[in-house]
Amino acid sequence: MKGMSGMAGMDKKAPAAKTGQGVGVITAIDAKANKLTIQHGPIPAVGWPAMTVAFKANPPTLLRGLRVGQRIGFDVKTQGMAAEVTAVRPQ
Repeated sequence: MKGMSGMAGMDKKAPAAKTGQGVGVITAIDAKANKLTIQHGPIPAVGWPAMTVAFKANPPTLLRGLRVGQRIGFDVKTQGMAAEVTAVRPQ
């Protein structure tokens, strides 16, 4: 259609969300920013190697009772470059 030449690529969909489980150690908690930083092992379900990531906590109540240095199991949801922790299990 005339005038539509600049619209190429507009039909791209957002990447699908992926979920997985990981195990790691909490290295920082920022309650004001609702962030939980975890040094974790590989999470094959989302294609991640071992690394340290600052995750959004969803819901924010996940941060209650956690402490730096604590070993945890956790559920993660990723979509594109966004990642959030959706559940935490103290180990």
